[in-house]
Amino acid sequence: MARPRLRRLLLLAVAAVTAAALTACGDGAASGGAAPGGTAEAAKTIRIAYQAFPSGDLVVKNKGWLEEALPGYRITWTKFDSGASINTAFVARSVDIAAIGSSPVARGLSAPLNIPYQVAFVLDVAGDNEALVARDGAGISSVEDLRGKKVGTPFASTAHYSLLAALDRAKVPESALTVVDLEPQDILAAWTRGDIDAAYVWLPALDTLKKNGKVLVSSRELATAGKPTLDLGVVSTAFADAHPDAVDAWRRAEARALTLIASDRDAAATAVGAELNISPADAANQLGQGVFLSPADLASPEWLGTPDQVGGLARNLVSAAEFLKRQQKIDAVPDLATVRKAIYNKGLPSALS
Repeated sequence: MARPRLRRLLLLAVAAVTAAALTACGDGAASGGAAPGGTAEAAKTIRIAYQAFPSGDLVVKNKGWLEEALPGYRITWTKFDSGASINTAFVARSVDIAAIGSSPVARGLSAPLNIPYQVAFVLDVAGDNEALVARDGAGISSVEDLRGKKVGTPFASTAHYSLLAALDRAKVPESALTVVDLEPQDILAAWTRGDIDAAYVWLPALDTLKKNGKVLVSSRELATAGKPTLDLGVVSTAFADAHPDAVDAWRRAEARALTLIASDRDAAATAVGAELNISPADAANQLGQGVFLSPADLASPEWLGTPDQVGGLARNLVSAAEFLKRQQKIDAVPDLATVRKAIYNKGLPSALS
């Protein structure tokens, strides 16, 4: 797609999200401070974007832990289908905190978006919970067989990034197949109709595809090959500056969820199942396909690190941006110093205890 057209589409999307935010949130003022002529109540709002994939974020939402920790805040949870739409919401200043994949974050920190947000949590590391699946009867047994086929994936998502990485590893140019931008629910519908031959997507849609499809490669395998993807918790810089105590409360709630996943998988699965409208057994199976860090891991040199020594996550995001630039998906790669400034690790690990 030509750059001018891409920018026009982005502007239209921003306008749509802004309109939705105005409808849902009154005057739509950023939560970092009171609206002009507004009240203090406007400054005590937290607008959270979540996604319907198995994670500790759904545990926090289901159990109301953040509301319990911050009784003085009005907290709204809005479901988004992919990281691309969440990035658009951040551009429109209609969200404060979000669960979003590492590839969309790499895009968001890069030109032309340059979104002023920071990574403050690692929700999970993608494992078998994201994968490329070929539909039975499509004549596909390997990534190389995708030539001439139609593949669905949500554009600008971790799944899209992993699809590109899988094609790159197999030396299959993207131009050799048709890649269709579809959200998870649309993938399920297109799969049922036989409109697509394969899809790269995440749980819970992934489990449905596997019932009559074959996994060609998972994000766990691609991570081993040097292209890891993650689900991250990000916060707008304006909100973090204005409400650091609220950010810490959110991080503590997310850390509590990671601990529950590790210590009582059944309880975590019950909460996740309720949010995804699936059985606890299915939710437990889906949680078992992801890789969840311990709260103590977050402040390690591999991940967020400390204010004195930012962790390796920054370099991971730069690497993702470099790959996206080679694939001509972004205009420019941010330098490492810029990305390190986008890692919010103030107060770790005390903020997680």
